[in-house]
Amino acid sequence: MFSGITEGVARIAAIAEGDGIRRLAIDFPPGFCAGLKQGASVAIDGACLTVAAPPRGDTAEFDLILPTLITSTLASCRIGDMVNAERALADGAEIGGHALSGHVDYQAVVEQVRGYGDNLCLRLSVPAGALRYLFAKGYAALDGVSLTIADIDKRDGWFEVWLIPETRRATTLGGKAPGDRLNLEIERQTQVLVDSTREALEEKLGALLRLLTPGVPLPAPQPGALPPR
Repeated sequence: MFSGITEGVARIAAIAEGDGIRRLAIDFPPGFCAGLKQGASVAIDGACLTVAAPPRGDTAEFDLILPTLITSTLASCRIGDMVNAERALADGAEIGGHALSGHVDYQAVVEQVRGYGDNLCLRLSVPAGALRYLFAKGYAALDGVSLTIADIDKRDGWFEVWLIPETRRATTLGGKAPGDRLNLEIERQTQVLVDSTREALEEKLGALLRLLTPGVPLPAPQPGALPPR
């Protein structure tokens, strides 16, 4: 579990390619790896990764399996790239952003970057499947950073977030440009609510549609059911 509050910006130090797997060596800020053990979870640009070997100083290694390579932007990262990093929350820790699982759902594409004083507004396009879970004033995580959706246009397929100076300082988001791809994790409670509501409505409307459609046979009555009046 993560909070979407970046603890440090790290650097991709080495990449080793394998058969359907990719190992990253990542250099973290001083002290980030203190107490970090093999098997621990770290969110890298929003993707939950497992420490693959005991850390060496401020460097730790992670294996990217095929599902992570397919869904996240880490498949295209290069040596020298900077990434957002957050260690898993300890029991009872304060959640400063919103609860994240570290499971990337979609990739968003930066369409516009607009500056307003010290603040930035990013407009991002997303696949149609993501739009049903995104709402103005709701949460979204971009490259592991918890942000509030400022505006959204579901017809045109975009939403906007604002970056305050602290977010620009503490994360990589301030350096994004049009065309860049970001990992998107949707808010889980919203997803459950939307999917549950859709399934219930489809079930009810499906039964109603059968009743209203001429020529469609009605389901046989169940044993013990009262006969229709």
